[in-house]
Amino acid sequence: METRRDRLRAATVREISETARRILVAEGPDAVTLRAIARDMGMTAPALYRYFGSHGELLRHLVGDLFSELTAELRASLEQVPEGDMSGKFMTAARRFRTWSLAHPREYALLFGAPVRGIDQQDQLDFAEECARQFGWTFLSLFLELWKKQPFRIPADDEIPPALRDQLSRYRDDVLGTDLPLGVIRQFLKCWIRLQGGVSLEVFGHLQFALGDAEPMFELMLTEISADLGLPYTPPTED
Repeated sequence: METRRDRLRAATVREISETARRILVAEGPDAVTLRAIARDMGMTAPALYRYFGSHGELLRHLVGDLFSELTAELRASLEQVPEGDMSGKFMTAARRFRTWSLAHPREYALLFGAPVRGIDQQDQLDFAEECARQFGWTFLSLFLELWKKQPFRIPADDEIPPALRDQLSRYRDDVLGTDLPLGVIRQFLKCWIRLQGGVSLEVFGHLQFALGDAEPMFELMLTEISADLGLPYTPPTED
């Protein structure tokens, strides 16, 4: 049974995380220090060590909170799509990912940008685990559902270049723990690289040299991904 002390501790941890996020948004990741958080909360920096053992642990916790928020938003949006509408599910998840990312560029940079100072090698392993657990499954599960209901065209294993085939095999066996054909894994990674790469370019402002509004190009990319997966493209609805 949760005690009053447990509730108070959980509330303080939430406040620390919320304060860290406010600093992240206002000043960037390098400003998210224990000293800055303690100052904003009216605490001493040593007092924070009762809740987080290191700066890296605090950043991992913030990363986990952000991935949980993003995952919850994706799943909530998918619940609005009819169960059998696989095209609608893919379009909805991709568009919601982009919308959240553009609305939260500093948070996106912490999750998907360059490694942040203060997170050591072990922390990076935890970061990857957090990503896989809270976020990656959302998109992978869509692929598994689609493959089960209406398999899309994939190459045979021996048609994949050996250098890529070996890596896909390790990822499938050691990370995913599945017996899916390697072509399915290749298609999943191919689509994810295009989706996340395109969103990253837009969030970080690397498309502004040519595009003031990157949404039409994003939608063009979705039409091509849909074709690869044997899905009809469904344009966005007007709000």
